[in-house]
Amino acid sequence: MQPTALEATAIAAQLAANLPKWRHEGNAIRRTFKVNGFKSAMMLANAIGHLAEQAWHHPDIAISWGKVEVSLWSHDAGGVTPRDLALALRIEDFAIWRPNAKTGPLEGTPADAAHAYVLDD
Repeated sequence: MQPTALEATAIAAQLAANLPKWRHEGNAIRRTFKVNGFKSAMMLANAIGHLAEQAWHHPDIAISWGKVEVSLWSHDAGGVTPRDLALALRIEDFAIWRPNAKTGPLEGTPADAAHAYVLDD
């Protein structure tokens, strides 16, 4: 079944409600993640690539020192569809997840800047 692109008002409502750090530009939704250097950028991009491959829906990913930009749109629909929003939610949940030693056995990385990974959550 061919997906149908959503109207701009529907996309805006979904972003405001569920993905406030994502933006709608042209025919795509985009998010720029600030990270701690190139190694962190590569790690995040590879993780997003894994999620995308599992979903069989592939974003454009731009990697540079200190940032990763993800762009999602459905080429076959010519715009943003529910599957783009669903993958964006999954990426967001993954990228901003932090262990919490107070609620589980994982303590997470130290809070200092030398160990930071994704900087903007």
